[in-house]
Amino acid sequence: MATSHQADVDNPLLSLGEARDPIRFDAITAAHVGPAIDALIARTKDAVEKIASASGTPTYETTLGALEDATFQLERVSLVCEHIESVATSPAFRATWNDTQPKIAAFWSSLPLHEGLYRAIKAFEQSDAAKGLDPIRHRHLEKTLDEFKKHGAELPPEGKKKLTEIDVELAKLTTKFSQNVLDATNAFELVIEDEARIAGLPELAKRAAAESAKQKGKAGYRFTLHAPSFIPAMTHLEDRSIRETLYRAYNERAASDALDNRALIRSILRLRREKAKLLGFRDFADFVTSDRMAKTGTRALDFVADLRKRTEVAFEREKHALREFAGQDVAAWDVAYWSEKQRKALYDFDEEALRPYFPLASVLAGAFEIFRRLYGVEFIQRDLPTWDPSVSAYHLVDAHGEHIATVYMDLFPRDNKVQGAWMGPLATGIPPSPHVAVVAANFTPPMGDLPALLSHREVETTFHELGHLMHQCLSKVPVRRLAGTNVAWDFVELPSQIMENWTWQRAGVDLFASHYQTAETLPNDLFQKVLAARTYRAASMQMQQLGYAEVDLDLHCRFDPDSSEDPVKRAREVLSRHVTAQLPESFAMIASFGHLFANATGYAAGYYSYKWAEVLDADAFGRFQEEGLFSREVGAAFKDEILSRGDSADADELFRRFRGRDPKLDALLSRLGLNTG
Repeated sequence: MATSHQADVDNPLLSLGEARDPIRFDAITAAHVGPAIDALIARTKDAVEKIASASGTPTYETTLGALEDATFQLERVSLVCEHIESVATSPAFRATWNDTQPKIAAFWSSLPLHEGLYRAIKAFEQSDAAKGLDPIRHRHLEKTLDEFKKHGAELPPEGKKKLTEIDVELAKLTTKFSQNVLDATNAFELVIEDEARIAGLPELAKRAAAESAKQKGKAGYRFTLHAPSFIPAMTHLEDRSIRETLYRAYNERAASDALDNRALIRSILRLRREKAKLLGFRDFADFVTSDRMAKTGTRALDFVADLRKRTEVAFEREKHALREFAGQDVAAWDVAYWSEKQRKALYDFDEEALRPYFPLASVLAGAFEIFRRLYGVEFIQRDLPTWDPSVSAYHLVDAHGEHIATVYMDLFPRDNKVQGAWMGPLATGIPPSPHVAVVAANFTPPMGDLPALLSHREVETTFHELGHLMHQCLSKVPVRRLAGTNVAWDFVELPSQIMENWTWQRAGVDLFASHYQTAETLPNDLFQKVLAARTYRAASMQMQQLGYAEVDLDLHCRFDPDSSEDPVKRAREVLSRHVTAQLPESFAMIASFGHLFANATGYAAGYYSYKWAEVLDADAFGRFQEEGLFSREVGAAFKDEILSRGDSADADELFRRFRGRDPKLDALLSRLGLNTG
């Protein structure tokens, strides 16, 4: 019979060791998940009981510090398992994760409800030792008590029981939502055998479609709902019927048959509202925003309404101009196509002409060089175990050569991987322990002897996610709960979105734009066309984002999930006020809107954060423009006041420390060409 120690060694999830040791991704199987999580929950519960029942005068080390230590391994293993489910799922792994995740949710929900634990932390709050805490640990104490109260610490027993039931059910429903979206995305394919019908498709996309068909043993050209296939088809295909088929398939995903998410949406909204009211909040938006920069759902709605008002005139002008250019009614599946035609006519600019200058290897090398100049860090590639052969691994080292993070890059689509792009922390290190993180995306993959050639939007996304990575990996906060990207949700996009600005600056572009055949830098005439077209349909793009933000807040502030009203129809009506062309009656985009429904909270009641943070990033980038795009002094200030500070101080205070004042809206409106004065 195996001893407990032997079981730990045999199970790679229980033998992760120090954060600087490589994770044995190649050894982790579905069979390891359940035993590891069960064992860690049991161990963590035992540790919590010891904290709650400890005798003697409470100290930081015996309360909050001990709780940080007790929960670290469970949190880390949970993140690794969730990560594998996102990037390398299988029927076996999905089944065990579905069985295991409710247990994890129940445990985390139980912590604020543990009377003994809450009593121990409250007792410490009243002690002389608490009064002498340094500012960061004092903030940790205050935020922990606030979080415990917010999550039910002072509820009566029946309320605590109900809250746990809600959290467990939300974990189940949102996981099912995400899995339905993945399955619905993978279930669709459109194979076109007649080459004449794919007229207009760029050569690279055409080659990719042919390669996709070949891999599936089919003749012709295969289109899917993954971004590298879907976006070029919608943008360039002249055959309107194909565009309509793809558009409807994409925006009706997970809205019918066995993968129908519509009932899940209502249930998720109902549970979120019930949770908010149980905890004393008017609605889920107020619950979510209470510890964010917006503070209330109403203020978030007002922010969205203000930006919409400032955008509407230009938006109407852009809609009219597109219809005039097309010379016909523009349907929803025509917008991308005619927009690209109009952009070419106005700016003599074809975005596909940029791809040869954006091979992925050059883009990454350029981004790494920018981070070296600004923050003094370096990426060194390492041969580490991964979950897929296409994944690369790096050590991030500081200016002194110290290993501060292990980073994985997983950048191409697969059938066992969810869509989108994200940065995921796998371990938040406390100095000198390194961080562990992954950057995932679904970029245009390499084909044969052709390297991965990115669109400019994919380049922006690369810089965006690497910005999140810097926020996570440059953290020096000595408390895990306050470290890395554990910040107010409407602040978390500042470090990511600010990095996109370097993709629009000549000096920045010259560091990563290199023709994959000739190594030539991006010709200046082409770059000037890129700049000229930057604000093309900026109002329309902003209105679309504001539409998503308003749908989110509307469903979490105003919608009654107990009514007979259809949330999908309601969302369609809200979005219809923010789009260029009328939405079809079958439009059901929120049935696949993972930002809102693929996580118990996620971006729910927080999608406005993208625009909120865009105001911050436009203004913050102004300092780089004023003092130097690669100024080591400004880079050091951004690293020291924003990136390394996590949630060790209020977000407003951190921004003021860097910028010297509160943020102003003008910088964003000017960047978008919408500043009406």
